[in-house]
Amino acid sequence: MRWPILLDTCAMIWITNGDPISPEAERALGEMAGHPRGVLVSPISAWEVGLLAARGRFRAGQDPADWFHGLVDRGFALADLTPRIFVASSFLPDSRLRDPADRIVVATARTFGYRIMTRDRLILGFAAEGHAQAIAC
Repeated sequence: MRWPILLDTCAMIWITNGDPISPEAERALGEMAGHPRGVLVSPISAWEVGLLAARGRFRAGQDPADWFHGLVDRGFALADLTPRIFVASSFLPDSRLRDPADRIVVATARTFGYRIMTRDRLILGFAAEGHAQAIAC
């Protein structure tokens, strides 16, 4: 089995909305279909979705917390978010990642060996430098 996939917040939203993603991302998700904990979402993404909703930039037709919990109910696994991950997010080897949620997603992936699915250029660059594994979506 390939390493599990951790969706960043934007990837999580695009995938659940049915927006187009790259063929590589489609293949990776297909490989993980049916594997328990094959595709994960971070609790920090719930916070990001809440912020987006509060700013009027996320409209799912329901409460953002209910929307997020619905993902878990549909089979996305919830990634662990521990104090160790929060501390690790403070010591990433590349200071270009400034967004706290991105740092936490990256630290989670590095801690557990997950592949991050994202379109974020900074995260993809971080991975290209060998600091994490990423799949461009």
